[in-house]
Amino acid sequence: MTDAINLAEKLSTFDERWSPRTVSLFNGHDVMVVKVEGEFTWHSHPDTDDFFLVLKGEIDIELRDRTITLKAGEIYVIPKGVEHRPVARQEAHLLLIEPTGTPNTGDPETAVARKVI
Repeated sequence: MTDAINLAEKLSTFDERWSPRTVSLFNGHDVMVVKVEGEFTWHSHPDTDDFFLVLKGEIDIELRDRTITLKAGEIYVIPKGVEHRPVARQEAHLLLIEPTGTPNTGDPETAVARKVI
């Protein structure tokens, strides 16, 4: 990386929801931004935790036994293997960190192709 990365600028380059964009690499992990709205699919990641940082807006992380509400500036790490579903009642912007190649749905067959911006 040669320059600072402006996350707001990166987020302004696309409109798709639930389609993470890699903005940097960090020790074998993708640092991604994503716009979300509505309900994502229930899923889990058997081999890795799932890191969420809300940059703008608010999301609910639904777990089978409770719901975690995150507002701008808040993070939550979902332990590997825990089934969850992110929900955004209005558009929200997130920063995600995952090992490179982790499918966003937990299943390579249904995952969105990772894009680098």
